[in-house]
Amino acid sequence: MVPETRVADVLQALDAITGGRVVKGIADLFGAKNPFVITKTSHVPGKAVLETPGLVYGDLEAPVRKIALCMTLTESNIELAGALGIDVIIAHHPIADAANSGGVPLAGYCRIYGLNVMELHEAFHGLHPGLSYLHGHRPFRVEIAYGGIPGNILFIGRALPEVRTLGQMLDRLGELTGYAEESAVLSAEREVRDCPGLMETSVAARGQILVGRPESPMGTVIHIFPHTGFTPHHLEQAKREHPEAETVLASISRVRLGHPLVDKARDLGMNFVVGNSHALEILENWLPLAKALRHYLPPEVETIIFRERVTAVPVERVGGPAAQRYAEDMANGYLIRRNG
Repeated sequence: MVPETRVADVLQALDAITGGRVVKGIADLFGAKNPFVITKTSHVPGKAVLETPGLVYGDLEAPVRKIALCMTLTESNIELAGALGIDVIIAHHPIADAANSGGVPLAGYCRIYGLNVMELHEAFHGLHPGLSYLHGHRPFRVEIAYGGIPGNILFIGRALPEVRTLGQMLDRLGELTGYAEESAVLSAEREVRDCPGLMETSVAARGQILVGRPESPMGTVIHIFPHTGFTPHHLEQAKREHPEAETVLASISRVRLGHPLVDKARDLGMNFVVGNSHALEILENWLPLAKALRHYLPPEVETIIFRERVTAVPVERVGGPAAQRYAEDMANGYLIRRNG
């Protein structure tokens, strides 16, 4: 008889996959022994969060039959997990009371559904080269504190043999991330809802050439992540260090035409491309993790991905006639102040 899989076994699998980066106990949290226990803060009062890679809430001895992987835990994820009988949710991004549980305390919400919750985030970053691979280059230089700024990540890479133009890179991204399928799903939803203006993240934020042309050559790539603090000055410096580079690639966070980084790339005679947005990290990071978990856990343990589709819908087209009447009644009867 195969021994029953427990939450502790899932945690052990994550520790093996990450090479020992998972929190082992209180000493890891408060003894500065685990470098992946990190406080993230923008110094907005009361909004800092401590990353604790491993078990955030739950019982190590609880049995596990179903695991769900998600990017950012939300009340929708918790409700779906409860409805599907999920035992463990593994979120990529850090989890905080209320912020990731519908504004209510996390423990109370997860307890009623028997959910055990884990997170990894920085403890998973850097374990595989998928981010550059998806974008068609192989890095030969990786910086994690470029310009002396911790977290300011920079890749310098050379295009893969099969990716020699900007157009080929975007075609590759589209194929590897299922752009055609997402576009077809969006078209079908627009038709069902009779709402041509409906839009969805992975389609709206697809890869795009901001400076250059599809046939522009791609050889050496300066791959940046604007949200980490990468500036036009840094781009000038990187170009001096790698004068052969002709392409700037921004992914995860993106910029628009008119941004100083785009203008600087144009001044330097470089192409500028925006690649995958943060919304596609479920494919970049969590799909490989799901495959790895299947290796470490018994085949009887079901592993599924929670995909998150965020759509933009005109207010007048949300919910149908009954929902529209309800919203009008609530707004007019309770929310609109007639004397102020």
